[in-house]
Amino acid sequence: MWWRFVKAVRKRQHRVAPTTWVAAIAAVVYTFAPIDLIPELVLGPLGFVDDIGVWGIFAILFAREQRRWLADLEQK
Repeated sequence: MWWRFVKAVRKRQHRVAPTTWVAAIAAVVYTFAPIDLIPELVLGPLGFVDDIGVWGIFAILFAREQRRWLADLEQK
């Protein structure tokens, strides 16, 4: 199901909200940026909490987009 959704986005059959794109870009940039709110070097595994939070927000927005896509498919 996820793969069909990604293919629909690539083929421009579904328009993804700008906030979802921003969250995706922010998640990738924040994960690889040298600046961190909770540094892993200092706090160890606890330092991944902020990274997981950013990815969690993206996952919620991505799931919302998939639900919108499925609703559009059902209407057609």
